[in-house]
Formats: sequence, structure tokens, C-alpha cells
Amino acid sequence: MSRLNLRRASPKAVGIAPSAFARRDLFAEALAGMLQRPARAVLTALGTVLGVGTFVAVLGLTATASSQIDARFSVLSATEVTVEDTGGPDAEAVSLSFPDDADERIEALNGVEAAGVYWPVRLPGEQRVRSSPVAQSAGGERAQVLAASSGVLQAAQPSLKTGRVYDSFHSDRHERVAVLGSHLAARLGITTVDTQPALFIGDESFTVIGLISDVERKSDLLMSVVVPQTAAQDLWGLPGRDSDRAKMLISTRIGAASQIASETALALDPAHPERFKVIPPPDPKTLRSNVSSDLDQLLLLLATVCLVIGSVGIANTTLVAVMERTSEIGLRRALGARGRHITGQFLAESGFLGTLGGLAGTSLGVLAVVSVAVTKEWTPVLDPAVVACAPALGLATGLVAGVYPAWRASRVQPVEALRR
Repeated sequence: MSRLNLRRASPKAVGIAPSAFARRDLFAEALAGMLQRPARAVLTALGTVLGVGTFVAVLGLTATASSQIDARFSVLSATEVTVEDTGGPDAEAVSLSFPDDADERIEALNGVEAAGVYWPVRLPGEQRVRSSPVAQSAGGERAQVLAASSGVLQAAQPSLKTGRVYDSFHSDRHERVAVLGSHLAARLGITTVDTQPALFIGDESFTVIGLISDVERKSDLLMSVVVPQTAAQDLWGLPGRDSDRAKMLISTRIGAASQIASETALALDPAHPERFKVIPPPDPKTLRSNVSSDLDQLLLLLATVCLVIGSVGIANTTLVAVMERTSEIGLRRALGARGRHITGQFLAESGFLGTLGGLAGTSLGVLAVVSVAVTKEWTPVLDPAVVACAPALGLATGLVAGVYPAWRASRVQPVEALRR
């Protein structure tokens, strides 16, 4: 019951001072009203717990995932530069703008780890890749054949299943050796290079010296036959100017990609840098935005729905409490409590429920972010402002939900309430 502040009547003037409701009494009464039915209070706050918890978890997981994307991007994509041979407007139908020492020129730049020229070989007719010297009609695989310098294999950073990759020695001697991706090798029935298995591209034979099980860059190597560019040029000529045009793959140190991209064209051909189109790595901020924006919107919508459900639950429970406590409200009014006192009491109760739900939801959201990060071996990222403001979001939800029930309680007339 609230404490009413009554003034004594003076000899000169007889009157009753307006009743007052101290803040301490207000909070005490609101807390007592909640503790009368603890199970109902817990279930009422559950919607706010889920809403605030989802809100914190969404923002925390988004920041954590974005940080992980940036880390992987820096290690791989941010250290990769691609160069295309455009040849210029007066280029021939078949040509190669890259000089013979293109690999050495680019690798001489400070910050370059490896570089190499490659192009897809266009096989004449219906020639296929086979593991035995049989007629063309007997079958084979329609596999991609890549003519590549040894620098391409170094820049791709392959993991070998068996054997080795070719180097500049093989290229300089125009040797017919080949490196296969493990997927293609399995389809051809080649599982080891100990017996120096032969591979037939059309009617031309190559010795398989290595099988690649995985690569850090250029994943299409796993389904390709890679041969030295010198041997490919001897057998099938230079690349064309359409989809078969030559390219260069450059692997750089972290932070050097942009500088290397600006120097590459001049390093390859100082007289005609326009013959090359250099493609630097994309902006990591743009990549992160594209990856996470749709997911962010979906999960934030889910958090909003949970908050709405929580506010409806608080409003419904508070309204039921008003109906159940009509006699109590009437007695308070009869003893001098004003409408604003009743409004404040029920708003304080709903605010308490919202705040408790916000605190519990914040704790669960932080726990979810840390658990996912530990499971994935990531570094958890949480904005302190989000964690600090999340309980206030629960408080706001509770206050908004309690406005109508509190207003209904303040409209209860003492006479009508005491008759019940």
C-alpha cells in the first residue's frame, strides 16, 4: 500500500494536501506486484528476452563474421592480381602480348611472391584427354587444357597428392610433362606417378609428373590438365584474341597488391602498357557489405518480431493484472492515490519486466556470439555500445507495452471498484 503524505489542518485554513507517491515506494510496490506471481512474470518477460537476445546476437555474429571475412580476404583475395592480354585495338587475331620473360619481369617487382602466364588451349576438332593410346572414338574426357608457365603453379599454391610440379627447367627444354588436378586424375584412372603414366591430349603424349589435391587460388586447376606454355605453343600455337586470350596470375605479399597493380603494365611493356588490363583485388569493405547485408536484414527483422511479441505479452499480462487488481486499485484511489500514481505503478511494473528481459536477453546474446566464435575458432567481436544499450531497449519495450494497461488502471473509479 502506498504511503500518503497528509498535512495537518492549521487553525487558519482547513484542507488536505495532495497525496504524494515517493519513488522508493513506487519501485517497492512495482516489485511486490511482480513477485506476487513470479512464474507469470518470467513468462511475460520471455518475449523480451528472445527479442533483445536475438538483437545482440545478430549484431555480434555479423561483426564477428565480417571480421573473419576480412581476415580471409586479406590472406588470399587481397594478395592476388590478374592481368589480361587485350592486345590493343590493332591486335592480330592470334598473338601474345606478354614477353617471353614476363614472369621474371613481374617477380622482380618488390612485393611479388610469384607470377605466371597461362591460357586455355583450344584443341582442334573433337580431340579429348585420355590415359591410353586408343582411337579418338574410344572415348576420353573433355577436360580443360591449360598452357601455363611454372610461375602460375607457384602462385596458385597447390597441395600435391603425389609427385611434383614442373619448373622453368621443363619449360626452357620444351618438355612434354603435365600436372593433373586430382578430380580429373581420378576420372582418368591415374592415382600415382611412380610409374610415370602417360597422358594423351589428342594424339600427343605427355608424362604425368604430379597430381594436385588442392589449391589456394585458381580452383579450376583441379579439373584441368596443366602443361608448360612452351610445349603448348609448339603443338597448338599462340592463344587467340577471344575467350582464349592469355592472362597472368600474380601472388603478392599482404598490402602490396594495389602498388603491384599500378606497376604491372609498365613492367611488362613500357612502350605499350595499354595492351594489358590489370585487375586489382576488390575492396574488402564492398565484399563484406555484399555478403552480409541480406542476412543482416533478415535476422534484424526476426529480432524485431521477437520484440513485438514480447511487448504484446507484457501488455496482455499487465492488462490482466489490472482487471484482477481492480479492488486494490479502488482502495488506493479511495485512500487518496491519484490517477497518475496508479499509472506510474503499472508502468514501473512493465518497465521492470522489460528491463529484466533486456538484461537476460543481452546475456544470452553475448553467450551465443562467444559460443559460435569459440566453435568456429574465430575472434568474437562485440560492440560495447550495443551491449550497453540492449537492456535500455528492453526497458523501452516494457514501457511502451505498459502504456495502455496503465491508462486503463488510472481510469478505474473508486466507487465502482469497491462494489466488486
